[in-house]
Amino acid sequence: SLCVRMFDWFDYHGHMCISFELLGLSTFDFLKDNNYLPYPIHQVRHMAYQVCQAVKFLHENKLTHTDLKPENILFVNSDYELSYNLEKKRDERSVKSTAIRVVDFGSATFDHEHHSTIVSTRHYRAPEVILELGWSQPCDVWSIGCIIFEYYVGFTLFQTHDNREHLAMMERILGPIPSRMIRKTRKQKYFYHGRLDWDENTSAGRYVRENCKPLRRYLSSEAEDHHRLFDLIEGMLEYEPSKRLTLPEALKHPFFDILEMEPSTKMWDSSRDISR
Repeated sequence: SLCVRMFDWFDYHGHMCISFELLGLSTFDFLKDNNYLPYPIHQVRHMAYQVCQAVKFLHENKLTHTDLKPENILFVNSDYELSYNLEKKRDERSVKSTAIRVVDFGSATFDHEHHSTIVSTRHYRAPEVILELGWSQPCDVWSIGCIIFEYYVGFTLFQTHDNREHLAMMERILGPIPSRMIRKTRKQKYFYHGRLDWDENTSAGRYVRENCKPLRRYLSSEAEDHHRLFDLIEGMLEYEPSKRLTLPEALKHPFFDILEMEPSTKMWDSSRDISR
């Protein structure tokens, strides 16, 4: 399983302690330590495939993780190779093995359990959560779309701490919020006459316009595999949870075809060494 393995648990002076397999750095810490240099697309592909596999396993067991983010995806082994970038005059790290594990099941929720109104870390929070329309497994898929984007460009897609601004960023990047969701939401304070109540001529409005752009404009290459990647991300960032890609569908996406053709590139089979 691509979910972290629990070895044991014990009580220490009333504190619940859990021992897990030893893993490497998180995919976020590796990115940060590497000056936010994006992961190359072949590594993004391996990492994204494994995240989809791991979370599909949770979904099949009637669970929603609810807190997927790069901090909660860890390399099995984060050893790297160094190369010197002459233009930027600095060392750049390349992880040797892209084998990953999904961690932190502290907020994971079973289908039959109470569903908290607000879940997820802000930047990875799905629109149905913000609009309090109820959520289930598709909210994880939205988070994964945000994560894959972040691996590809090196920064967070929705860099905000405010609901209204978050929705405005979504509209700038993904187009208008569906009218059905606007009609159904309890959060009518964010809307006016069936549209997002957002003034582009404020400092916040200018910030969103200048710092966000339609999704495909973040492509760093016109090559086919880059377009396939963005097609996958678009499917995961579908506003309507019922229309959003499921993980079995995502795993069949053409972006991943090359992995099926090259079993030798399944990097995550290596480095199962937990004796480090």
